[in-house]
Amino acid sequence: MYDARPMSDAAVVRVEALTHEYGRRPALRGIDFTVGAGEIFGLLGPNGGGKTTLFRILATMLRPGGGRAEVLGHDVVREPDEVRAGIGVVFQAPALDRRLTVRENLDLQGRLYGLGGRRLSQAIDDILARVRLTERARDRVAGLSGGLMRRVEIAKGVLHRPRLLLLDEPSTGLDPGARQDLWGLLTELRARDGVTVLMTTHLLEEAERCDRLAILDEGRLVALGRPRALKDEIGGDVIVIASPDAPRLRADIEARFGGPAELVDGTVRLERPEGHTLIPRLVEAFAERIDSVTLGRPTLLDVFIHRTGRRFFEDGDRSENAATPRAGVTPGVAAMPPDGAGRVGRGA
Repeated sequence: MYDARPMSDAAVVRVEALTHEYGRRPALRGIDFTVGAGEIFGLLGPNGGGKTTLFRILATMLRPGGGRAEVLGHDVVREPDEVRAGIGVVFQAPALDRRLTVRENLDLQGRLYGLGGRRLSQAIDDILARVRLTERARDRVAGLSGGLMRRVEIAKGVLHRPRLLLLDEPSTGLDPGARQDLWGLLTELRARDGVTVLMTTHLLEEAERCDRLAILDEGRLVALGRPRALKDEIGGDVIVIASPDAPRLRADIEARFGGPAELVDGTVRLERPEGHTLIPRLVEAFAERIDSVTLGRPTLLDVFIHRTGRRFFEDGDRSENAATPRAGVTPGVAAMPPDGAGRVGRGA
């Protein structure tokens, strides 16, 4: 059973039976979920899982093939301007003008949203202080580290005080320290400003930090809920056995010890309560046929395998980014303001 309940009854994002195709290839197959106010919500999945397509639809960059998506109570197809006025967007690829200073990038972003004069200057001062970049305001972006650039991207995304911040793979290319700094900033924005965050990620460690997750695979929603609850569904330890003849060993383990065993990536995988007590019996029964045995507590990777029967990363992962152009992205623009403020186009 999915734990589909948001943390708040107020739905900031509502997705119902959402579908999309690229030619004859399905990218989304009837997705349903809601995001409550104040949540940090993750879309987790491998390349080709559907998360980038879903992100583009919610950001009004792509029209869905079917179903419905609402953001802040507005339909993304019929009311894109109202949606854009209430969201901030940070893309995976940098959207900063590297030739401009930090402050100049923020000034450009504010003017696209109709801000100006003292109001814009004060908004820039405030957000620079919030992201701890006041002393770097006059530095050119080209001279900043990856972590500092990401802070500028976040500052652009929230300069106009959106209620929802959309982040596409926010930790890509960041070192562990910069990732930690990014998460501190996101949790502060949620705590102080009530900002709801929705992010795509393929990083399991990052997904663990989210309040709730939607796990996607081949366009399907395969799991939805809080990370701890999803892992607890497995209900025990995970045993992985490497063997030169894994299919036959799997059948023999099921015949002798009962319970299901799975073949995943050429290994035998078992989920058992108190798995450590089973390992000596497995080794005693099949010592000559076992190369190695590992035991671990369930992770989100195990949740994915449990729901799909295959590993998270496959050789030659499909890439949505390679399959479709990033329509509607303008260099130096970290969000799409409504047409009435800056006249940025409607996107794909």
